[in-house]
Amino acid sequence: MWDKLGEIEKRYEELGAEMARPEVAADYDRLQALAKEHAALEDTVSRYREYKRVSAALDEARAIVEEGSDPELVTLARDEIAGYSEERDRLEADLRLALLPKSPLDDKDVIVEVRAAAGGEEAALFAGDLYRLYSRYAERQRWGVDVISSHASDLGGFKEIIFEVRGKGAYSRLKYESGVHRVQRVPTTEASGRIHTSTATVAVLPEADEVDLHVDEKDLRIDVFNASGHGGQNVQKNATAVRITHVPTGIVAVCQDERSQLKNRLKAMAVLRARLLDVEQQKQRHEIESARRAQVGSGDRAEKIRTYNFPQDRVTDHRIGLTVHNLPAILDGEIDEIIDSLRQEEQVERLEARPAGRQGQIA
Repeated sequence: MWDKLGEIEKRYEELGAEMARPEVAADYDRLQALAKEHAALEDTVSRYREYKRVSAALDEARAIVEEGSDPELVTLARDEIAGYSEERDRLEADLRLALLPKSPLDDKDVIVEVRAAAGGEEAALFAGDLYRLYSRYAERQRWGVDVISSHASDLGGFKEIIFEVRGKGAYSRLKYESGVHRVQRVPTTEASGRIHTSTATVAVLPEADEVDLHVDEKDLRIDVFNASGHGGQNVQKNATAVRITHVPTGIVAVCQDERSQLKNRLKAMAVLRARLLDVEQQKQRHEIESARRAQVGSGDRAEKIRTYNFPQDRVTDHRIGLTVHNLPAILDGEIDEIIDSLRQEEQVERLEARPAGRQGQIA
């Protein structure tokens, strides 16, 4: 472990020196690639250097106690030893986690698909709540959000909304949101005040590019048509909406929110690639499902992962049995506590599985 960390620190320093060279600074693509690798190592190197600093301070404090020449210094050193020992243990645990194999998808931008499920109009309103939740969360993370396509409901919710989230680590955090979300509340249309249960599904797909997934143009059927507004009326005279069908799999992606046919085509293609990559991942997950069954959250979209209970002001994540309160804050995008708990549980499972050679992750 320590040899590996030493190698990482050395590589980090080499990258810094390389980026400082004038000829590299003039090569934008090369500089970007080096900067990306440098940034990926920064957190681990920072923790490793802090670990070395704390270890040196701990050794120094222990040496003072062993020498015992100055009673006052010995007393101070003994007080410091406990704090330094605790801090070093924490940093060592963090470093072990940092060395676990990282999913190559974690830094990807994502396509998020939110759809109303059981519950009619109330489910559509809940789908709208989830879209706003993720939009606010992305805003807090300083990520960009761009709607690709949407189908509004009569009362202002969404039957379906598909949007892109762009930002460092977007998939690494939002991947835990895939699944069925359930809401329990009294609908505004319910005169008797009965609690209604509705559901919406969320799919979080890492964006795929040409390097990740090659799509043969011969396998695509591209249809262009007039974009439609609410109720099905045409809102544009020019045919700008695009539907792309991947013939071998039958997977379809549609985009009509942009006024430009080219932009709609690019967005629809991004969705199609993400869905095709998801199909490949599903195959891989199925193959290793038995080895991963004990890990947190399988990503199965038929699985109810979370309940939002309005009367009790609580949100419960069923995968780890976590319940948090202050539902308005959750719906305003304050979901770091839930995501961090899921990440921590996953990391613990991976550390426990590592000796047996199981190093799979939630994808």
